[in-house]
Amino acid sequence: MKVQDLTDALLEYMPDADVDIILNAYIYSAKAHRGQSRRSGEAYISHPLEVANNLVKLKLDATTVAAGLLHDTIEDTLSTPEEIQELFGDEIFQLVDGVTKISKINFSSQEESQAENYRKMIFAMARDIRVVLIKLADRAHNMVTLESLSEERQRRIARETLEIYAPIANRLGIGWMKDELENGSFRYLYPDEFRMIEEKVAKGRESRSEYVGKVTSRLVKELETAGISGKVAGRPKQFLSIHKKMVAQNISFDDVYDLIGVRVLTGSLGDCYSVLGLVHSLWKPIPGKFKDYIAMPKPNMYQSLHTTVIGPRGERVEVQIRSGEMHKVCEGGIAAHWRYKETTGGEDGQSMNEQLLWVRHLLENQKDLKNPKEFLHAFKVNLFPDEVYVFTPGGDVIALPHNATPIDFAFQVHTDVGYRCQSAKVNGKRVPLRYKLQDGDRVEINTSEESFPVREWLSFVKTSKARSRISSYINSEERASSLSLGKELLEKDLREYGLESLEEMGGEAIEEAAHACGFNSTDKLLT
Repeated sequence: MKVQDLTDALLEYMPDADVDIILNAYIYSAKAHRGQSRRSGEAYISHPLEVANNLVKLKLDATTVAAGLLHDTIEDTLSTPEEIQELFGDEIFQLVDGVTKISKINFSSQEESQAENYRKMIFAMARDIRVVLIKLADRAHNMVTLESLSEERQRRIARETLEIYAPIANRLGIGWMKDELENGSFRYLYPDEFRMIEEKVAKGRESRSEYVGKVTSRLVKELETAGISGKVAGRPKQFLSIHKKMVAQNISFDDVYDLIGVRVLTGSLGDCYSVLGLVHSLWKPIPGKFKDYIAMPKPNMYQSLHTTVIGPRGERVEVQIRSGEMHKVCEGGIAAHWRYKETTGGEDGQSMNEQLLWVRHLLENQKDLKNPKEFLHAFKVNLFPDEVYVFTPGGDVIALPHNATPIDFAFQVHTDVGYRCQSAKVNGKRVPLRYKLQDGDRVEINTSEESFPVREWLSFVKTSKARSRISSYINSEERASSLSLGKELLEKDLREYGLESLEEMGGEAIEEAAHACGFNSTDKLLT
């Protein structure tokens, strides 16, 4: 990869881009990393170049590509934040700083360090989505070069990638990057299973290619006859997806029926449904295997029609149908929305806001999650977009995570409703508060001034909002209880020694007594 390749590719989709900023960033980065090598033996500058190339694949702007070239300078060279800011301006500095790990603080554990670095990334991401796009581009190239690391580091990085970075790519709708990260992780976490699937797929590739060719040829012919403009191509199933299906259904590779997939790209939304009708007229659809993600997009804004049919040889074929514009969003995700906003001056507000809603929820709730384990749990829960859609008594739709409960629903409606939740009805019937809500449920919460959160709720709630509010309430109540008990015990001791009561002593005298006993406040003394 050469810097000229980057600028040439960038100018293809942004003809007026300022390529000088990229050239300057490359020269600076090359000097800063001079003498450094990757574990693979390559010159270190090869890594920033590949990261920048991944950002070009996302069709991002010159500023972001330049930041990609500089992303390791503060963390891994003698460069200072002040120098980056002075030479490249505040915008690039903020991006580089956003992806730089916190290294100046001594953390009590690896988990705490990890949690705080994710927290920093989320804050930076909320300010500028490009921070996490650079982080993803960085991780995507790191996964390609894992081979040169120790087995322990390979597994640790692969696990983090599978649990954090691949779900982030999926949450942001960047399909190709999610696939790369998942398959790279699968290779190192489950090497035996990966090799088995790789060999099986290779063994049957010729037969499947021939079959897919027949299916696509027939579809192309039928589209031409119907006067519908569209492109038809085979779609390979990802190895990790095959593995998950084998484990979930306890079946062998030979029993995985939907290895054969076809994708149709149309010219318009209306044509998508016309193609669906055409496919169902050609081949028998399998009941229960149709999904309309156009009418009801996934939380990451993915739109497509999915159907599985019995194809020409009696084999099942999964067909995906979407417009060309939908496909751009499926592959580029939030990067496509951000690019639209930057190049047109438009807001594309709804798409951007909906995709980043989970980030704002996490930021709103994270202040109550002081424990690193709690924050990491909330972070991971928010990454997985499987949702159920339920209704309030008034008919409003509320989206909740898979397996959410009436308690989660109550806190989503309003914090006070959650605090005062006494019981719940779903579709008119009384249900336990740990009941798992289903799509289409109508949920009614009964409240009482006598009700309050209990610790047991933490064992089954799913949303970070419910968890953080419950934890905050319980901690507050336990602290108040400790203060009351401490005050009662101290008053008893004061009476026994014939001393003034706390009220008679006054706040200032009590504070002095607390300090004399080695406590920095009266509350610390009492608790």
